[in-house]
Amino acid sequence: MAAASTTKISWRLQEFEAHSSSVTCLALGKSSGRLLATGGEDCRVNIWAVSKANCIMSLTGHRNPVECVQFNTSEEQVVAGSQSGSIRVWDLEAAKIFRTLMGHKSNITSLGFHPFGQFLASSSMDTNIKLWDVRRKGYVFRYKGHTQAVRSLAFSPDGKWLASASDDCTVKLWDLTQGKTITEFKSHTAAVNVVQFHPNEYLLASGSSDRTVKLWDLEKFTMIGSLEGDTTPVRCVFFSSDGSCLYSGSTDSLRIFGWEPDRCFDVVPVGWGKVSDLAICNQQLIGVSHQLSSVSSYVVDLKRVKKSGGSMIQGIIQDNQPLTEPKDPKGAALRRNYERPTTTCSSQRVKQSSEADRRSPEGERRSPSEDEADEKVSSAEIHNAEDFKEIFQPKNAISRTPPKISEPFPAPPEDGSPLASSTPVQRVEPTVVSCAKRPAAPPSAGGQASSNPPASCLPPPQPPVITAKPKPPNPKIILSSRNEPIGLNVADFLPSSPNNRAVSLSDEDALSQLKKGHDTMCVMLRSRHKNLETVRAVWAREDIKSALDTAVSMNDLSIVVDILNIINLQPSLWKLDLCITVLPQIDQLLQSKYESYIQTGCTSLKLIMKHFWMLISDTLKAAPSVGVDITREERHLKCRACCKQLKNLSSMVKTKAAQIGRHGSAFKELQLLMAPLDDSL
Repeated sequence: MAAASTTKISWRLQEFEAHSSSVTCLALGKSSGRLLATGGEDCRVNIWAVSKANCIMSLTGHRNPVECVQFNTSEEQVVAGSQSGSIRVWDLEAAKIFRTLMGHKSNITSLGFHPFGQFLASSSMDTNIKLWDVRRKGYVFRYKGHTQAVRSLAFSPDGKWLASASDDCTVKLWDLTQGKTITEFKSHTAAVNVVQFHPNEYLLASGSSDRTVKLWDLEKFTMIGSLEGDTTPVRCVFFSSDGSCLYSGSTDSLRIFGWEPDRCFDVVPVGWGKVSDLAICNQQLIGVSHQLSSVSSYVVDLKRVKKSGGSMIQGIIQDNQPLTEPKDPKGAALRRNYERPTTTCSSQRVKQSSEADRRSPEGERRSPSEDEADEKVSSAEIHNAEDFKEIFQPKNAISRTPPKISEPFPAPPEDGSPLASSTPVQRVEPTVVSCAKRPAAPPSAGGQASSNPPASCLPPPQPPVITAKPKPPNPKIILSSRNEPIGLNVADFLPSSPNNRAVSLSDEDALSQLKKGHDTMCVMLRSRHKNLETVRAVWAREDIKSALDTAVSMNDLSIVVDILNIINLQPSLWKLDLCITVLPQIDQLLQSKYESYIQTGCTSLKLIMKHFWMLISDTLKAAPSVGVDITREERHLKCRACCKQLKNLSSMVKTKAAQIGRHGSAFKELQLLMAPLDDSL
């Protein structure tokens, strides 16, 4: 049954267990919108058909957690970058490793395939961007200019430019053949998370942690719009296929924007949490997110969202004040369109360019024996032969879009829930080897059940040994996002019963059990609220330094975290005096068992290194002044105190950078940022 028969605008399509450990990255195939790649801390890349909970194939070869994954335009290849800086490209049709690329020195943060030819762009926390010719294993160009990690890469539709978005709050536009910066956009006030070219016009969109989407004219190199209204960082942006509107994905919501003039057409609440990627298929927008080892997919029916009208009040929709739409739905301004090369000559053009502009790769000195060893280690384990043949090896078919007869994803039945799941939540391991224990696949988009022949369930030649996953007892780090609350088990609130028989409780007894500990929790929350009110009053009466000193004196790290989460978003509030107060608190936060505390401490430390390290270094290196300069002496003492704290933190960061997983990744990024501490002083 098609989604059009329901009144729902958005719903969860499915949730499934994607890896044997935490999922680190996701990517949707943009051509079909029905293919999904997931990367995990188990060093695997798994390929899925959207709406089906059975893994099609599992790609191995990486020896470190996978940090980034991406399909090429035709969805025939998938590339994955690891925490060690290695990049592997797999041929999905042949089900084997295609190329291993070595050259980055740190975590891969983003990847992108060139729209024509065998070219690939990659970025790393080492701040470098590299353009690779995957046919020859060497990189063509290296682009340097960003000062912090690059988070997103995008090629222009004509394949001539590359856009990069970075934690240094900038967006850079690069000329691929010249290997240099064309321009730099600096209007964002926080890290830029994603960048996307308009499909036709010379227009670029960027989404940032400052909760705005900005639009840049690529003829005049000016900002033509700042789309505001998101209450959380913008994580994904995606132009509609005709370029008439822009979809902006943030935590639990989707916004549909227009520009010239700037306006918000619609806001759709979606329960996808921190959405990782977007794609469009059959007038439905598909969004995917991950939490621990689970992956969830969501659908938004684009036929039911507003793509016109809306008020020019930023971030607010006024249905009673519709705008007069221009005849050209793509905007009032007439911009130049991209000139795409024809199919017959594009490969020749790319080949000539690669030969002319190729550079000798640094660090790419691998012997044939090493390459052969890599290919032996890397493999593609096919878990679902029927889906694999249907998607990647269709008979007499040019298109590899799964499935062959593509229909909209069905909406769930009307049950009053805005986000009811269209399929039961399934927990399916990609490496399950027993057919009897595999849950039945959910109905496909066409209404037919997916069949899995016994051959597709046979174990791979050398599968990893996977036993039933026991819950780890008392994890050292309490994650900020969890599948279930820590320490909250329904059984804990009910009296124990002999022989595990169910006990019938009266309503009064049940409420009494549930209220245990409630009063204590209320006292704690009231105390925290009172402390925050005190800090707020001090801030209003005096300044942020006094307010932070008050928070520190309360000996409650949660209060300090609350204050830091506010001032981390406003770098202009920071002064050297504030750094002296904050640095000892960062020491405690980085050693905390709470992931949210660690994240806050890392953010504050990045901000201090970015904005104050040059001042501290220059002050301590400066020659002594003649005479008495009280102000200079005070500044020198403060800088020395900060430097001492930073050195202590640097030692801790180096130790924690050896960890595997996302925590180790965050500390490795900090280690790179704090490298000048070892070199300068």
